Parts: sequence; structure tokens; C-alpha cells
Amino acid sequence: MRTFDCCCGNSLFFHSTYCISCNRNTGMCPACNRVVPVIEEVDGICRCGNPDCGVEVTQCFNGETNDFCNRLVVKAELENLCDYCTLTTVIPDMPIAGNYEKWKRLEQAKQRVLYLLDQIGLEFRGVDENSEPTLSFEFKADAEKPVTTGHKNGCITINIREADSVERERSRVELQEPQRSLIGHFRHELGHFFWDRLVRGDREVAFRVLFGDERTPTYKEALTNYYQKGPALNWTSNFISAYATMHPWEDFAETFSAYLDMASVVDTATHFGVTDSGIQDFDAMLKSYSRVGLIANEFNRDMGLLDLVPQVFVQPVVEKLRFVHGLRKEV
Repeated sequence: MRTFDCCCGNSLFFHSTYCISCNRNTGMCPACNRVVPVIEEVDGICRCGNPDCGVEVTQCFNGETNDFCNRLVVKAELENLCDYCTLTTVIPDMPIAGNYEKWKRLEQAKQRVLYLLDQIGLEFRGVDENSEPTLSFEFKADAEKPVTTGHKNGCITINIREADSVERERSRVELQEPQRSLIGHFRHELGHFFWDRLVRGDREVAFRVLFGDERTPTYKEALTNYYQKGPALNWTSNFISAYATMHPWEDFAETFSAYLDMASVVDTATHFGVTDSGIQDFDAMLKSYSRVGLIANEFNRDMGLLDLVPQVFVQPVVEKLRFVHGLRKEV
């Protein structure tokens, strides 16, 4: 993630709510998409501290009351929640111990992922009549009926158990996954969302050439077969992960998630001068990711941590990633 500058010259970070140098309140301005100092004028009006923006802003209710969102609200929009928080339609039961902390982790992971979508030009908002499905999030706990993390008709459901690091690591080990994170869950499920919004109907023919025909076998048949037999032994020759072999929809979601991983890491590396490729040119981005990923993996191994970039991008996977890159609009 990028860093930002306070008007005092100090660095601000993505979730910064105040500057530790000058103590000014700070927040993410949705108009200029930067973390900025909030300038309070003599009449009590608050404005974005970016001199090129200066829009009048208010604090998101979840920042003011629940103390975990620093995204601001453009005052003219007359909303209590920021444009990211308003997408969450179901939250955990707050009186239950630990649920507030889980909700906070979920919202902050969601915020990072949505910000990246804004940066790279993948529109998730309902901007016109063609913006289907409409995106929403539900954060639920197991009750009499277990909650399954997944996507349906624009609604992404996350089991709040995933916000418990111990439970999440237990699942990672049981499922033999190289990584398992909240951000990864959001990126994967958003892959299903964007398949419905950007691939269904318009790009299905090109999709099937790379990922296979999603109609045969059916998703239900493929799911049963995967959990009975597991992935093909040679899956690394054509897929980004073992789970991607289950069905073309899961292949796309896993590839989409890996693409967002790549874009995020390379954008950060470009911001800090580690590379100059940026994230507009696909081949340049992929080349930078290979180099930065190798270095990051060695850093992690030095500290006894899991690899940051565990995937190997064989040519069929590269072409699938290129397909995802082509879904972006110019920003």
C-alpha cells in the first residue's frame, strides 16, 4: 500500500486517523482517494487537506462511533456511512465477546481491497442500469446452520470465524493451502462478483477458451468430484492453485485473486521506488512481480514466515491473468 503526506511533512498510512507528528485528524478522502489531513475551518467546516481537492467532508459513522474506519464522507452526499462501509448490510452480533474485533478486521481488510479496485479501474459500484449485480457484504457467525463463505447474486458472505487468526490458520493447515487471509477471501469472492458483472454474456466465449466451459460439468457436479477425488496430479501445469481445478468459475476467482495480489504488491513496490513498472502495462507488471516476489519470499524465509508469493506463473496462468487485466478500464 502507498503512503501519503500530511501538510506538516510527516508520512500518513492507509489506516491513519491522525498524524503522530502534528496531531491533526486524518482520513481517506473519497474525492481524491488519498489519506489527507482534515482541515477544520473557523466556522466548523471540515475540508480535505489536499490543496488540489479541498472538498468539504465529514467523518464516517463507523469512524466516529465504532473507531475503525478512517474513510471520509463528502458532505454534499448527506450520508452517515462512507461509500465502503455502506456496502456492508449484515454485521456480527456486537454483544458477543470478540465480535467487534472480528468486524473491525473484516472492514479494514475490505477497505484495502476496495481501494485497490478503485486504483486499477474495476468498478464495483452501482453506477448505472448496467451495473449488475449490485455489490454487498454480509459478515455472519455460525448458528444452527453453518455459514459458508461465498458469493451469490452480488452478495459476498464471509464467516466471521475467518477473522480469528487461530481458526484461520487451522483451516489453512487442514486444507493444505499455502496462504489464507481475510484480504485473500475478499479478493477471491470478488472474482465471482466480477465474473457475473464483466464476463457473463459479454466475454464468455473468450473466457471459455482459457478457463474451460462453466456449463459442463455443472458447478455442483464439479464440487462433488473435487472433494471426492481432489485436483489432477499435474494441476501446476495449467492452474494457479489446486482449488482452481475444481471448476472454471473457481479457476477465474483464484486467478482474479492472484491478479489483485500482483497489482497490489507492484503498486506498493513502484510507490517506494523498488521498481518503476507501475500497474498499467501487464507484461511490465508481471516482470516486476516476479522479481519483487522472489525478494519478498526470501525476506519472509529469513523471518521464518510463509512465502508472500507462493504461486508459479506458467504460461497458461499468465494468459488467464492477462484476461483479467483486460477487464480493467483506463484510470
